Amino acid sequence: MEIKLPESAKPAGEGGFASAWAEAEKRRSLMAVAAEEKAVPGLTVSPCNLCPRECNVIRRQGKLGFCRSDERIFVARAALHMWEEPCISGERGSGTVFFSGCNLRCVYCQNYEIAAGRKGKPVSVERLAEIFLELQRKGAENINLVTPDHHALQVMEAVVRAKAGGLVIPVVYNGSGYEKREAIRALAGVVDIFLTDFKYMDEKLAERYSSAPDYPFVAKAALAEMVEGAGEPCFDERGMMRRGVIVRHLLLPGHKQNARDVIRYVHETYGNKVYLSLMNQYTPFERLKEIFPERCTKGGDYRELCRKVTKREYESVVDYALLLGVENAFIQEGDTAKESFIPAFDGEGVRV
Repeated sequence: MEIKLPESAKPAGEGGFASAWAEAEKRRSLMAVAAEEKAVPGLTVSPCNLCPRECNVIRRQGKLGFCRSDERIFVARAALHMWEEPCISGERGSGTVFFSGCNLRCVYCQNYEIAAGRKGKPVSVERLAEIFLELQRKGAENINLVTPDHHALQVMEAVVRAKAGGLVIPVVYNGSGYEKREAIRALAGVVDIFLTDFKYMDEKLAERYSSAPDYPFVAKAALAEMVEGAGEPCFDERGMMRRGVIVRHLLLPGHKQNARDVIRYVHETYGNKVYLSLMNQYTPFERLKEIFPERCTKGGDYRELCRKVTKREYESVVDYALLLGVENAFIQEGDTAKESFIPAFDGEGVRV
């Protein structure tokens, strides 16, 4: 992956950023009050309407929503992670906290073990805040919240608690892009960096692979809130991101046009206000054939997901981004479609 810092990306501590930081501190103070009340207007866990699916299940009574989660927070791993974008992982690693469950649950999910809610240990909000501080003491560049959407209110409370306890490194919200505007708006001032997916501009693909035909509409609205809340990219003297938005797109085999449409939309809408991260690491798993044997055979609508992305496919997408004039982007080189890039969800760092 490569990074190019725009001239507008001022290091922390310089002019315009200082005032933005002061404003963010004001918002943090306001959100601290909301976190203490464990409420954000319009959003509730029971009945649950945290995500666009609005299952309305009573998670407090142990009921499971589409995300396969009740009210309890399950964490599968909390450890330093070296495989994010360079400005997120840095030399010391990103302090990733992998939450179990997911409100999207794509059929090709690269983290299926935890997305299905089958891994992890239950932790309290208080323990989650302690985990953040422990990662900071281990030298983490940031706190990286991976798939936190279905626990957004509790995670918000834990972050505020951790900040009151001495957390000073940036907080990264690493989500699927399938989030409510209200939820993203509530995170402004609590989260510093949005590391978000933008999976589909094609509604039919979103329906086929993620049972979410409204994904393009939802992702556009959520991204607008992210850019509004985080502002333009800001980096420190080491090139580490302190605030901003990175939009990831995982190229799926056979779907170059969907990738081009995503790139075009993000670039034409936001230009250098965001970074693009174009990923070629899609990894096909045998379990897809085991779960959907007929759909993975010749003529089946999952057949294309049973192979890796080709070098030619990926290069054509990168070339398209360059043709559009994209300047701020990360690209991947070599064969990244390996299971070794997926960490072991063994409960490391979770200790209850």
